[in-house]
Amino acid sequence: MESTAQEGARVVAIRGAVLDIAFPPGTLPPINDAVEIETATGPSFMAEVQAHLDSRTARAIALRPTNGLRRGAAVRALGGPVVVPVGDAVLGRLLDITGTVGDTGGPLPEDTPRRPIHAAPPPLSAQSGGHEIFRTGIKVVDLLAPLSQGGKAAMFGGAGVGKTVLVMELIHAMVARYEGISVFCGVGERSREGHEMLSDMTGAGVLDRTVLVYGQMNEPPGARWRVPMTALAIAEHFRDEQQRNVLLLMDNVFRFVQAGAEVSGLLGRMASRVGYQPTLATEVAELQERIAGRGDAAITAIQAVYVPADDFTDPAVTTIASHVDSTVVLSRAMAADGMYPAVDPIASTSILLDPAVMGEDHVAVANQVRRTIEHYRELQDVISLLGVEELGREDRQAVARARRLQRFLTQPFAVTEAFTGIEGRSVSIADTIAGCKAILAGEADDWEESSLYMIGTFEEARAKEAAARDQQAVA
Repeated sequence: MESTAQEGARVVAIRGAVLDIAFPPGTLPPINDAVEIETATGPSFMAEVQAHLDSRTARAIALRPTNGLRRGAAVRALGGPVVVPVGDAVLGRLLDITGTVGDTGGPLPEDTPRRPIHAAPPPLSAQSGGHEIFRTGIKVVDLLAPLSQGGKAAMFGGAGVGKTVLVMELIHAMVARYEGISVFCGVGERSREGHEMLSDMTGAGVLDRTVLVYGQMNEPPGARWRVPMTALAIAEHFRDEQQRNVLLLMDNVFRFVQAGAEVSGLLGRMASRVGYQPTLATEVAELQERIAGRGDAAITAIQAVYVPADDFTDPAVTTIASHVDSTVVLSRAMAADGMYPAVDPIASTSILLDPAVMGEDHVAVANQVRRTIEHYRELQDVISLLGVEELGREDRQAVARARRLQRFLTQPFAVTEAFTGIEGRSVSIADTIAGCKAILAGEADDWEESSLYMIGTFEEARAKEAAARDQQAVA
């Protein structure tokens, strides 16, 4: 995009990440347009116009740290939003909010196409509404909260319950069978996590089909707020121009909301509920509605969402949840019991869990698994007070089967092999349903619970139980 020099456009005030810029009469740039500010020592950097204070003054949010910037610095309007490099040239690269390369691979080619980070979502008439299943190989997800291609899935959980590990495992599980492009967006990520992701992708040999986009924790709120838009612009190019499926992974969408709240406060807006920005619903919708299928290609989003203080009624959490198709809820209580992945089978849902989409058999088994585990939870207070022996025969049987189902739905992950020493497993939906059916039918009633813990298929559990019994017979 051609930049237009604004004679006399200058920075008139600097308050941290907020800049007030005076423009000559009649040259005030529109909201969301980018401006470039020259510095005396280092390279120039970008800011984004967010408010018009009067007919000549705009308030902008810096996308880079403002260290060393001074009042009176010359400003150049870029004539449109921030534009970022897209296309095959960015595959295998690590980029920041403005598309600057952050790895050691050298600069991008001069002829790399560019695309603005702001765009309207595809019109409803152009969106493809298919419900093709996105198989993950993770038992509890595929059974109770199946994901759809071209849909949006969110992993909700508090601190330390395994959101990032689950997203990493989904990446690992899909790279082997997924033929499209992966775009990973790190919003407010630690630099350590970025380095780990880069080395994991390199080691798995899938970096050539992946783009990494980061807005790190130490960057200004403007960078963390806009980095998902950069990732979306790259994903949209592959979907629209090359007709390729794109897997968009975001960790963590809550930090996008958090950065938006910081920007809102810096702009002087009055806070809304729980201190969030008054534009919360609009900002989340602008991000989420661009994630869609168009024609024969689709963007499929898997998002990690931090739940502050494990409060699932938090406005940010409920706003994000209203946009997603599949909700995977991670439970601190299950994590404390060693049930990994710590997915809550009752709270996790999906609009795809419908007989017309998944089939009668799948939905019937999923509902029976849910009912059995829910019945066990209802009885837990009685069990903790009186003991399981005081329950009736049917209740005791339901408790035993629920406990075995919970353990069967655990699974060793490939990304945790280095820590657990257990080889990761990927299980087909058919094997998961068969295993749950067998447990509900009572085939494992006299087995040790440990035989079903951290295994793949039901047949593997059967072999583990037989080995344990042989060992006991020898002893």
